Amino acid sequence: MTETDTDTGTRTTGGAMAARRHGTRPPKALRMSVELPLWRALTGYRILTLVYTACLVALSYRRYAHPLGAAAYMGVLTVWMVLTWRCTTSAERCTRRFLVADLGFAIGGILLTLVVDTHARIMGGGPTLPSIWTAGAVLGFAIKGGWRWAAVASTVVAVANLVERQELARDTIHNVVLVWVASVGLGYVVEVARSSERTLARALQIDAATRERERLARDIHDSVLQVLAMVQRRGAEIGGEAGELGRMAGEQEVALRTLVAGGLVPPPGIRPGGSASGVPRQAGEGAGEGAAVPAGAAPAGDDAGPCDVRALLAPFAGAGVTFSEPGAPVALPPAAAAELAAAVSAALDNVRVHAGAGAHAWILVEDEPHAVVVTVRDDGPGIPEGRLADAEREGRLGVALSIRGRLRDLGGGAEWISVPGQGTEVELTVPKGTAPEGGRRGKAGA
Repeated sequence: MTETDTDTGTRTTGGAMAARRHGTRPPKALRMSVELPLWRALTGYRILTLVYTACLVALSYRRYAHPLGAAAYMGVLTVWMVLTWRCTTSAERCTRRFLVADLGFAIGGILLTLVVDTHARIMGGGPTLPSIWTAGAVLGFAIKGGWRWAAVASTVVAVANLVERQELARDTIHNVVLVWVASVGLGYVVEVARSSERTLARALQIDAATRERERLARDIHDSVLQVLAMVQRRGAEIGGEAGELGRMAGEQEVALRTLVAGGLVPPPGIRPGGSASGVPRQAGEGAGEGAAVPAGAAPAGDDAGPCDVRALLAPFAGAGVTFSEPGAPVALPPAAAAELAAAVSAALDNVRVHAGAGAHAWILVEDEPHAVVVTVRDDGPGIPEGRLADAEREGRLGVALSIRGRLRDLGGGAEWISVPGQGTEVELTVPKGTAPEGGRRGKAGA
């Protein structure tokens, strides 16, 4: 959902509001309102044209047939401006009643020119009492209601100008057409901008909802789905009542995978029926045991300072996993380090499940100037072409969410290199600070 700040003209997505509720720093607000600058410009226009009109009346004061009438009108118009100048600072303050009253002051001034000015000056093309201030009243209709309102208001002004001039003079027609075209054009532009603004707000809302759904799906994949898969396998091995329990767990796993996969946006680089960039292996088909980050290794919070990635990945080392690290600390923000460790955990879990119990894995940590790169390699059988796309269509989201989705949210990416019979290599990249401009060997999923 989006929330609109009427004073600033900005809208905040649901993700930013959630970040505030959880005490984290929300993303920078995106200014979406195209109307706020227009209202500010209209306010400035009305003030400047009032000053200009007052100067015109002052310079021609002795030429009017009834100069006191002209001065009285300017005094009333000035008071009106002082009392209502804030009405044109935002769409909420600019009501229909105000627009009609403002247009009434303009029309009244045009018609009053017949009384206070001389016939010679009127027929000679002299300015009306409100002069170009009248355009501000018409532009208010254009910004508030679009081109239709602008057409009606400018038509009323045109009729009043023709009545005041008492003939179809060329300069009067020129001014009338100019005001009409300008106001209608501005009204049309405002309508198009509002439509684009609504489309953008809807897109941001869908993007925020999709990212939240992906985050929840990753958590489910790393916990519930893995437990259900384990129960299904163990139940089938034991048999009897345990086998029936395993069968039911398998059914629930399929149903939950279908629910999680529904409505997800396909990660970049993957197309239905095609293969992903880099030809990943079977990682992400299913879930095995132990995909969680090592206990106690998860960093505290963003306030805890930079986290050494080596400390999070070192517990993965064991008889079947070789861990290689630089001699110096590899620092990342705690949240980014935790997501990277979870992605490595998911990659190792896929090695255990799909490469076989005898497969060996290697973890290599590289601290590059602008990114941290972690490579997970195994000596398993590799993967067939297009296997990742097939797994995602079946609702198996290990690569799509637990690996690629995590890194994409951090501005990074993942690349798979696999040769059948020679194992698989997964390269995980997390930028330091901002998203990387490019990637080594064309990283996918960024």
